[in-house]
Amino acid sequence: MATYEKGDYIKFEMKDEATGESEWMWLVVDQDDGGRQVVLGRLDSQPVVFSGELTLGQEIAVSYTSIREHRKPSEF
Repeated sequence: MATYEKGDYIKFEMKDEATGESEWMWLVVDQDDGGRQVVLGRLDSQPVVFSGELTLGQEIAVSYTSIREHRKPSEF
């Protein structure tokens, strides 16, 4: 059973292992792949630390272990 539904928002943490910097960003869920424990979706934050690697609206996969917060659309 999926933990996250299409349209949900998750806040995840991304770390740069080389510099030690991290950034928390929001993702709009398109699909939850519980078997692989990843969420697929579109970046809903403008990256600051990772601005050279990620862009607003980019499709990415986020591991369950990086998720820090979960909200339904009605909670915004």
